[in-house]
Amino acid sequence: MERTVPKSATDEIDLYLRTIYSLLRSTTEVQVRTLEEVHAGMNSSLHPDARKVSLDLSALIYSSLRLPSCIMRTRSIVLGQSVQLFSRHGYPEVENWLPVTARARRRSSYFDGNSTLAVFIASRSDIEDIVPTLTAFQIEWNKMHQFLQGWNPPSWEETSLEGSPSFVELSHVLGTPLEDLQRLVSVWGSDFSSNLETIASRRCSFGIRLLSGSLSEYWRATRLWWQNIERSAPLFSERPVYLISSNTHSIPNLLSGYALTRKEQILTFLQQQGNQELLAEWHEIQERGNCASTENFLYYALKKYQQTAQGAAENAQMAREEQRHGITRVPPAHSFDIEAQVVEINRLDPQHFDPRLLSDGENTVFLQKSNALIVNIDYPLGLGAYNVLTKIAEHISEILGVYIMGKAATLNGVRGDIMIPGVVQDEHSQNTYLFQNVFTSPDVAPWLVFGTVLDNQKALTVLGTFLQNASLMDVMYREGYTDIEMEAGPYLSAMYEMTRPKRHPVNEIVNLQGVNFDIGILHYASDTPLSKGKNLGAGTLSYRGMDSTYAASVAILRRIFQQEKKRLLG
Repeated sequence: MERTVPKSATDEIDLYLRTIYSLLRSTTEVQVRTLEEVHAGMNSSLHPDARKVSLDLSALIYSSLRLPSCIMRTRSIVLGQSVQLFSRHGYPEVENWLPVTARARRRSSYFDGNSTLAVFIASRSDIEDIVPTLTAFQIEWNKMHQFLQGWNPPSWEETSLEGSPSFVELSHVLGTPLEDLQRLVSVWGSDFSSNLETIASRRCSFGIRLLSGSLSEYWRATRLWWQNIERSAPLFSERPVYLISSNTHSIPNLLSGYALTRKEQILTFLQQQGNQELLAEWHEIQERGNCASTENFLYYALKKYQQTAQGAAENAQMAREEQRHGITRVPPAHSFDIEAQVVEINRLDPQHFDPRLLSDGENTVFLQKSNALIVNIDYPLGLGAYNVLTKIAEHISEILGVYIMGKAATLNGVRGDIMIPGVVQDEHSQNTYLFQNVFTSPDVAPWLVFGTVLDNQKALTVLGTFLQNASLMDVMYREGYTDIEMEAGPYLSAMYEMTRPKRHPVNEIVNLQGVNFDIGILHYASDTPLSKGKNLGAGTLSYRGMDSTYAASVAILRRIFQQEKKRLLG
């Protein structure tokens, strides 16, 4: 069959990827500056002004959110799949380096305290995410460096004070509106002035090294990840499983009831902290009398509380409560950063459930009779989803359902909407997947307060967030694709291999309807590409940002309980 996307729409992206992989075949470090021209030529929707002399502050903000703060001191970035691989290539005991994180990208990374950043990768998608992000950051750093030459503020510290003469002058020096500069302040925080001083003092010149690009290394890293889970929760061999790919907070919060039992403690904390914004939101919720918002708010505020010294002890107490209710957390070890949670359904206590999970008066005796597990994994990036699901399927006796909840960009909605696709065009395999999504709008809409549920959508699984341009989006929008994300295609490729005696095909229409387990995919809109630079990670995320996450999570758990009740009671 013909490709859905004409080749002319992806030529620049294909050239960029070929250049990246040809350079990374080198056994020594390569310079990111060699990629700058082909990066700019891609005309990425996230970096449309790469070639311009003027700053593309949206691209700088986007890349800053996806890199650890130590990137300002980093000169060399080393990519590898496992501790053993790093050690073999002269980087022993990288896990003893300083662990570092990015605000909007979850990836195991370690900084040596000097100039080297070690990054663990789970699939080719990590490379296709990291390299464009570093390139965009370097391009905009060096533009800013040029603008700051010859400018000597009275003090660099004053430049971070919004409304100060130095801040206003900085806006003129950079040719940037004050509103955009304030967004950069919110992202860099207390490091704003020191980052500016560093950028003014030198040009950025990253070097990057890939220790091994072999498929076997990704498989080996995935095996290490799975072995850690089997050791921590050895329950899988004979028990059926409902698999969820989501996040680390929503499923345990809904099942354990921990946050709901600490309502007064959480509100006291907010009052002591004088957090007027959250308190105002709380009073607004009470006036509206919306229960769903109440619960979502408490989940959000608990997380804020646990991030303080006062609330740190809550982490251990919450873990004990979850264990008591059959929820075992398995943190990642020695490979990529994907936490897993194993839930024994027959140990759950319905008395502690979020009230949205059960209908009034519903008989829950079937839960005690269940031998099934719910396995929730922190969603992987791109092709990592294929590696993870194929490994799980290899070791589990029976999978009853695969439920995927993830972020997506929307071309026809707004942030906070939920999209339910029944068709997925996968740019990895070039396949168009047709499947029966077990969710429809009525399954989700009752639990969504602020957004809209759009079912019967068509999703496009792209290679990476930077690896899309206006030409690609225009073609896909004309074809009716409005949901742009990174994991559905790889997951569906793995599901094909779970139900067929061969590897997934390439460049075909693949019909997965009629498989013997549930397939449920829910995407919540975190980005609107037609509104440049606007995404859920760009500013402070209020409890409203959790509305779509919890609505989708409620729908998934309700579906699992309905299916388990049907399986056990007929």
